[in-house]
Amino acid sequence: MTSTFEPRMLIDGALVEAEGGATYDNVNPATEEVIGPVADAGVNDMQRAIRAARRAFDETDWATDRAFRKACLVQLREALEKHKEELRPQIVAEVGAPIALTYAIQQDTCIEDMQWDIDMIDRYEWERELGVHEFFGLRSNRLVVREPIGVAGLITPWNFPFMLNLSKLTPALAAGCTVVLKPAPDTPYSATWIGRLVAQETDIPPGVVNVVTSADPAAVGEELTGSPLVDMISFTGSTAVGKRIAERGAATLKRVFLELGGKSANIVLDDADFSAVLPGTGMVCMHSGQGCAITTRLLLPRSRYDEGVEIVRQAFEQFPYGDPTDFANMAGPLVNAKQRERVLGYIEKGKAEGARCLVGGGPATQFERGYFVQPTLFVDVDPDSTIAQEEIFGPVLAVIPYEDDDDAVRIANNSRYGLSGSVSSGSLDRALAVARRIRTGTVSVNGGQWYGPDSPFGGYKESGLGREHGVQGFEEYLETKTIGLPAS
Repeated sequence: MTSTFEPRMLIDGALVEAEGGATYDNVNPATEEVIGPVADAGVNDMQRAIRAARRAFDETDWATDRAFRKACLVQLREALEKHKEELRPQIVAEVGAPIALTYAIQQDTCIEDMQWDIDMIDRYEWERELGVHEFFGLRSNRLVVREPIGVAGLITPWNFPFMLNLSKLTPALAAGCTVVLKPAPDTPYSATWIGRLVAQETDIPPGVVNVVTSADPAAVGEELTGSPLVDMISFTGSTAVGKRIAERGAATLKRVFLELGGKSANIVLDDADFSAVLPGTGMVCMHSGQGCAITTRLLLPRSRYDEGVEIVRQAFEQFPYGDPTDFANMAGPLVNAKQRERVLGYIEKGKAEGARCLVGGGPATQFERGYFVQPTLFVDVDPDSTIAQEEIFGPVLAVIPYEDDDDAVRIANNSRYGLSGSVSSGSLDRALAVARRIRTGTVSVNGGQWYGPDSPFGGYKESGLGREHGVQGFEEYLETKTIGLPAS
């Protein structure tokens, strides 16, 4: 496979450098080597992109010509499919993601899933009549119209960048919005590559899609989230940043979609088949645990606690990680040195607060370079301790004992987050009853997977606002207009 990364941004239909030609280095987290340069935008670049998106929405027929939008999105999907083998090594290199994952959620299935939102253009009920109503002696019919909200600022993280870029771009464009995409500084090529294909292989008009990269996401992000020319922000990332975006959006009362952190619980009930369920718990280390919906708390019944811990210990000791270009590995490095130190800090905090570290517990010293951390298993964890309450975003699992179903539900809900979770039982009815009591946006029951392009995804509490994917995710990018007409 060959990689031809794109260092330029897309602004107003042109692939451009940053003002003054500024660049920064995109670094491979597995080797700590520079992959290549990328444009380092400043506030002026972001303002140009915002103005371009505003003009494209206000002055072209992108928002109203649904057939044209559909044709353009089909072109983009076909271009991504055509060039995916060129993109694959870029994702592995800049994300540190295992190459096996690029054949699924890190790339290939993301391209396939675009079709769901493309089909929504024809399938969605853009207008509906309410019927006749009498008000102040006047009989009127009412028409409810759904319209694109306008300019959407899309801010994406570094853990699943290509997937999340498309998860926001596709419904926003299908809905008729124009967009400014700001990717995380650690994974710019997963966005600039899309920008290149938009410019060179689609008929998407200038200004409809803009991609702005920057080593300083705060400065350009503040401009994007605070601009009165931007109608909504769709953000995936940390809860702390999400709160700041909500503050910035409040000044102009723009819509804000937030998909934020998680500290999800995996509840294994006492009648579950431990030999079938628990060996898979090592998968919390997939992609080095860098996923918001990963079930990083494992709740085991005290009556079978030692039995369960032993199975989980073996799973962690055997978990394959290392070189992300090796198909045998399911985890590579953390994304950067700062994230590695953050995760190691949480591990030390767990030890200091009395949890027992059964596997791992430090940097992976067998690798000469790269931001690797050992798969780490903590047992006998206090439900109120730091590692049970805060999102670590690393290959760390906290095992917590519980007494009965009510206690398990109480512990699972003892979190400021509410993103996902899992319940396993020998009885589907019992598992489902527990799942219905968990205050989260998604739950897996007895191994059933909730993910899909038509599945609404998002969280309760501090895990966010709104939903991505599905009809609800599509409608995040729409406004509602009600029109009164004289009754015939």
